[in-house]
Formats: sequence, C-alpha cells, structure tokens
Amino acid sequence: MPEWSSLEISSWVGRHLWPLFRIASFLMIVPLFGNQMVPMRVRLGLALLLTMVVVPNLGPMPLVDALSWQSVEIILYQVMVGVGMGFMVMVLFQLFVVAGQIIAMQMGLGFASMMDPGNGVSVTVLSQFYLMLVSLVFLGMNGHLVLIEVLVESFRTIPIGQQGFASEGLVQLFSMLSWMFVGALMIALPVVTALLIVNIAFGVMTRAAPQMNIFSLGFPVTLIFGLFVVWVSMSGFLPQFQLLTEEMFAMLKFVIGSY
Repeated sequence: MPEWSSLEISSWVGRHLWPLFRIASFLMIVPLFGNQMVPMRVRLGLALLLTMVVVPNLGPMPLVDALSWQSVEIILYQVMVGVGMGFMVMVLFQLFVVAGQIIAMQMGLGFASMMDPGNGVSVTVLSQFYLMLVSLVFLGMNGHLVLIEVLVESFRTIPIGQQGFASEGLVQLFSMLSWMFVGALMIALPVVTALLIVNIAFGVMTRAAPQMNIFSLGFPVTLIFGLFVVWVSMSGFLPQFQLLTEEMFAMLKFVIGSY
C-alpha cells in the first residue's frame, strides 16, 4: 500500500487549495455566476471543476505548508485577486443599472421600482430592463467564456504566492468607479438631452399660457416621449455595449498584467 509523507500531502493540498480560493472568490463576485439565483452548490461545483482543470497547467507552487500561517497569507492574496477581477466585471453591469436610474429619474419613472432577484436590491424598472438586456447580450457574445479565459490567464501573470496586484493595477482598479459613471452618462445622454428639450418646450408653453395645467399634461407626455427615445436609442445599444465591454476587458488584462 503506498505511503505518503506529510510534506507530499501538504504540497498536494496547497496546490489545489490556493487556486480554488482565487477561482471561488471570482465566481462569487462576478455577475451571471455570482447571481443569487444561482445556487451555492452550483457555484462551488463549478469552482471545483475549474480548479481540477487549471491545476495541471500551473507552474511550481510555493514550498509552504498548507496548514501554516504563511498559507493563510497566500489564501488572502488569492481572494484579493479573485474579488478584484470580479469587481471589475461587476462594474460593467452596474454601469447600465446607473444609466437606467438616470433615465428613469428624468422620465418620471423613478417611483416605478422592482426587486432585482439576482442582487436582492430594489432598482427601477428601466434599470432592470437594461440589466436583463446586458446579461443576454453578454452571454450571446460568449463573454462568460472570455471571463474564464482571463481568469486562467491570471495564474500565469500573477502566480500563486505572496503577491497581488501591482501598484499600477490597483490604481486602475479604483479608477473603475469613475469609468462607470462616465459610461453611464454616455448611455443616458441621448435620452436625457431629448427630455431636456421637452422640458424647455413645456417651460415656454407655461410662459405663453399660464392657465395651462402643466403638471397634468407634462408628466404623461414626458413619460411617453422618454420611452420613445429609449426605443429609438436601442439601435445604437449594441455598438456601445461592445465598446464598453472591450474597454473593460482591456482594463482587466492591464490589472492582471497580461498587457
């Protein structure tokens, strides 16, 4: 009967344990996989499956006992890398949620909110529409496969060890928040501009005919016109989404050091 030493067992456990924490933390944060509608067992099973596929292709591992404090430090670094990568992808999806919030507030649909079953928060109906649309387009473009490819690539650029993102990568990671608001404004700007023109027109009408009840007339007109502009702007939605997705993946590869 074969016998294994404690060093061999510790090396085998660490070789599978450390990549598992990076992959699992990434899948717990990233949209689609980290959705609350996806059962925890499915996410854990997918993380274990990806770990078994990735581990044979990894380079040499640190000679550290898997049950030591140094191993805990390595695990924390892997969690930080996985969460950081998942956060960058999540920002892309939240960009369209913010854009929907901006448009809904200008249209007067800010009160029409619903519970997002995936994130467990209340968002406007328009934001939920954008979120579902983005999710379907992202899956249709095989974005989930690109995410797995980038995740596997991160093990080459950021090997398992006591290191995380570089300083330039951390700066890029924190700048994603400003990028999110800029992108949301790009999506919402056509609708917001059109509704601003409508509001100016109602202001002129109020000055010309003060006896007109502008509140009872302006709300339905603004709502209908806003929905019409959103429908018209759908023709340019796919190029904008493709551009923002390419920018996100470029920044993600820069953060992990692939570029």
